[in-house]
This record gives sequence, structure tokens and C-alpha cells, in this order.
Amino acid sequence: MRKIIYFFIFTALFFSCNHENKVDKYRAEKHVQDSVALIEQQRSLAYYESQLEQLMPQADSLLQYFKYERNEKYQDRGYYVVNGKNGLRILVRDDGKDILIYRAGKRIESTNDPQYERAQHLQIVISDIKECEKRIQRTSLEVQKYQKRLQK
Repeated sequence: MRKIIYFFIFTALFFSCNHENKVDKYRAEKHVQDSVALIEQQRSLAYYESQLEQLMPQADSLLQYFKYERNEKYQDRGYYVVNGKNGLRILVRDDGKDILIYRAGKRIESTNDPQYERAQHLQIVISDIKECEKRIQRTSLEVQKYQKRLQK
């Protein structure tokens, strides 16, 4: 009977020691994973910031040809406007999602005016800037999350 009791005590001690070792091992592995994820997120953040730095001068050079218009009462979004030849008016939404073309007050679908190409380029640059800003915001939150995890 004594041997059985000693056997159960020894078994319980063995498994409790082994369990603590597994928990410590899991914590160490999780720490390494979080460290690697933090480094990856910091690299991504640096990349997105460098992309934004490259896009901003392009946008500035294009915006010199456009005038910003927005009616505060009625519009949530504004438009960058450029006037082309023969009463053509090209509008690029300030979030880069849409280009509108008007001739003599009527909306048309396409034109071969050289200003249209510039408007398309502006639309692409603006949408790229907005996307970079979103990614920077998300990645910054991820960096903060991993930094908090590693401080524990």
C-alpha cells in the first residue's frame, strides 16, 4: 500500500514539474514569436513611411495645376478641379475614388484632353497616399500591440 501511495506522489510531482517546464517553454516561444512579429511590423512601417515620402512630392507637383473646391454646407468631400479646352471641367475627388468630366455643364464619360491624363495621374497618387496612410495607421497599432506584449 505504501508503495502505491509513493508511486502516486512521485507521479504527481513528476507531472507538475513537467507542466511548469512546458508553460515556461511556451512563454519563451511566444516571446520569440512576438519579437519576430514586432521586427516585421517595424520594417513594414518604415517601408510605408518611405512610400508616403515618395508620393507626397508627386502629389504636390500635380496639385499646382488644380484648384480645390468644396461647399462646406452640402459636400462631405471636396474636388480638385482643372479646366481644359472647349469648356471642359475635370474633377478629381479628394479621396482619389472618382473622376468626373463635364463639358458645358453636362457630364461626359471620356475625353482626349491632355488635362485628363494629369487628372488620372493625380487620382492614382491620391489613392496611393490614402492607402499608405491607412497601412501606416494599422501597422502602428500592430507595433504598439507587440510592444505591450513584450513588456509583460
